[in-house]
Parts: sequence; C-alpha cells; structure tokens
Amino acid sequence: MSTSRQFIPLNIAILTISDTRIEDNDTSGKTLVARLTTAGHHKADKVIVPDDIYQIRAIVSAWIANPEIHAIITTGGTGVTGRDGTPEAIQPLLDKQLEGFGELFRHLSFEEIKTSSLHSRALAGVANGTYIFCLPGSSGACRTGWEKILQAQLDYRTRPCNFAEMMPRLLEH
Repeated sequence: MSTSRQFIPLNIAILTISDTRIEDNDTSGKTLVARLTTAGHHKADKVIVPDDIYQIRAIVSAWIANPEIHAIITTGGTGVTGRDGTPEAIQPLLDKQLEGFGELFRHLSFEEIKTSSLHSRALAGVANGTYIFCLPGSSGACRTGWEKILQAQLDYRTRPCNFAEMMPRLLEH
C-alpha cells in the first residue's frame, strides 16, 4: 500500500443472507461492519434477509440504484444446499463478473480450510457502477475475504491498482 495517496472512504452496504440469523447472532454481518468501519469506510446500510432469491434481488437492486452506495458485501447463501441461492440471485444483476475474486477467495480459503473451500461459490462483479462481493456465511470466511482481498482492493492507496480507483470509470460506455 502506498502512503502517497489520500484514503477515500467508501459507502458500503452489508447484506446477511440467512434463514436463521437475527441482529443479535449475526456474527458475519457484524464482522464485516467492524472491519469496514475500522478501515475508515462508512456503513451505508445493513440488512438481514432470508435465503430467497427475490428478496435478495430486491434489496441488492435498490442498493445498486442508489448512487450513494459504492459497494455491497453479502454474506451467506454461497454454498451448495437447496436453500443456498445467493449466486443465482446476484449473477443476473451483474453487468460484469469478476471471476478472479471467487478464484482467489477459494485459493486463500484452501490455505485455511483445505478442500472444504470447494463448497464456496463466492463471487463478485459490478452492476450499475456498484461493486458486489458475495462471501460465505461464516465469520471466518468474512474475515478472510475482508483481510486478504477487500481491505486492500477497496483502499484507493493500494498499488499498482485497486477497485476504488476504478469507480469513476465503471459507467463508461
């Protein structure tokens, strides 16, 4: 990370996708909020929604349409069970998918949880100039995603390039 650039705080919304979590036991959502605010970013919103693709899409679509929200991080629903529908909810909304995010997340997860990393369908992309990152529902996965990928990539000071510096160009045609 270079210190010759000024930090630019982003407005980041957090969506916990779970049929069982409530605010009191949403450790993953709380982990993400704590990490992003400690880094200097702003919590734009935080919602818990059941693992239902239409409810997920409704919230994410509203955030995508809000020009004040720069990034969305979801946690949960990226596994392979019948109720895990986050990728199916998010992929149709994306203008561009960032395949490397899921690949890198699974690689980093392999270092921690070995072949269990195969169960993750973590993904990321851009929709209407807003970044969307979908992480698994465990607080450990959220820590890995934030500390090993997102913290640096959402920091304008990271060199040689980062997601934050691309934001002004995301809506170019």
